[in-house]
Amino acid sequence: MREVSVGPVALDRFAQVLPRERVDHLREVALRTAQALSGHTVWNVSSTERGGGVAEMLQVLVGYGRGAGVDTRWFVIDGDDRFFAVTKRLHNLLHGFPGDRDHLDPADEEHYLEVLARNLDGWQGRVRPGDVVLLHDPQTAGMARALRERGAHVIWRCHIGSDRADACTARGWEFLRPFLEQVNACVFSRKEYAPTWLTAQVVVIAPSLDPFSAKNAPMTPASIRGALDRAGIIARADGDGNLAFVRRDGTAGMVRAHHGLLLDEEGPLPPDADVLLQVSRWDHLKDMAGVLTAVASHLDLFPDDVHLLLVGPDVRGVTDDPEGAQVLEECRQLRPALPSATRARVHLCCLPMDDVDENAHLVNALQRHAGVVAQKSLMEGFGLTVTEPMWKHRPLVASAVGGIVDQIEDGVSGVLLHDPRDLDRFAVLAAELLADPDRRSRMGAAAHERVLHHFLGDRHLMQYGELFTSLVAG
Repeated sequence: MREVSVGPVALDRFAQVLPRERVDHLREVALRTAQALSGHTVWNVSSTERGGGVAEMLQVLVGYGRGAGVDTRWFVIDGDDRFFAVTKRLHNLLHGFPGDRDHLDPADEEHYLEVLARNLDGWQGRVRPGDVVLLHDPQTAGMARALRERGAHVIWRCHIGSDRADACTARGWEFLRPFLEQVNACVFSRKEYAPTWLTAQVVVIAPSLDPFSAKNAPMTPASIRGALDRAGIIARADGDGNLAFVRRDGTAGMVRAHHGLLLDEEGPLPPDADVLLQVSRWDHLKDMAGVLTAVASHLDLFPDDVHLLLVGPDVRGVTDDPEGAQVLEECRQLRPALPSATRARVHLCCLPMDDVDENAHLVNALQRHAGVVAQKSLMEGFGLTVTEPMWKHRPLVASAVGGIVDQIEDGVSGVLLHDPRDLDRFAVLAAELLADPDRRSRMGAAAHERVLHHFLGDRHLMQYGELFTSLVAG
């Protein structure tokens, strides 16, 4: 395992966006937590340090934990291709999808445990009795027994799940059950995700957004224009383009010149394009291919200046998702078959992953530039790709699945697609919203307020602080 270095971040930053009473309450909970955990460490273990919402949240939560005076660490496991194929299969099963195979056999479990044993070798000796260990998602669950034997308080944090139990979810939970019987507590994004047989304490903590990160910080029009033009994604019509941004450690960054981020195209989108955007991992459950098909098949419904832009990470930079390259290739195969006039308004983009702060800044610029943001997931544990554009006053068309329904109030702060596989209906909802600027503005304002009141990091941090304190207190 390798440690991810994260510097302390002061809780006082929240005073820039929150009422005084919320900041005071946060300080009180942080002080109690630091006192309860004095002499102990909070260890986080995950599968990757980049390329998804879990990694982004850990960067934030670990930083604030350290800033609150709690010794908080983050480690990432090392796994091979077979390990991540097994855990991706498990990921799909817990979402209720068979993926490449609808079962896990004894050889899969044996390899899963062998990889985790290698990661634990030597590292687990650093964990002291009374420490708190957060194991994130299925990739790490098999570590629970060894860490409990060290005397640690072990929490399994599940960022995925399905509202509906079926044969697939049953097989996924059957694989995990022996490991989860060893933990002190399980944290889920929604109570519906927790299996009924759990004997550990079950806590519901929805994810949150950090308004100060490079992905969510305020941007000027010049910064948006400059970033997207410099990256070769959307041409700048006129005016200056600011290329500077602030990294997570507070230092200055500069957007680099990029070529080929738009796949299979010679130049950027026109500056006057009204963009329908979806940003997500190249994952079958995000249904990028479905969005492309829906818009391309019904382009006549959309205003003439609307362009679809599907954006995901460079798959070479995401180590824990073996399906990414396959999903991206499926989308690339769909586009050449479109009529040339349609193809000119449908775009695929891969953002570089070698600089996570620049990546976040580009996502920020794309979400702020978009007219409407889509998230047509077939299943979604929570969906920070929904929270982020909501914070930026952007209206969404999103599937009514998982944590998305906790975020979007249908018809108020966005529009929900009740059948995520209904491509015709998705196209109609997106086209109607793009054609109505006043409705877009009202929904965008309501979306921002929704995130302000329910999905910022102070709530998230306090819930974790209260859980840690209760475990340490016995």
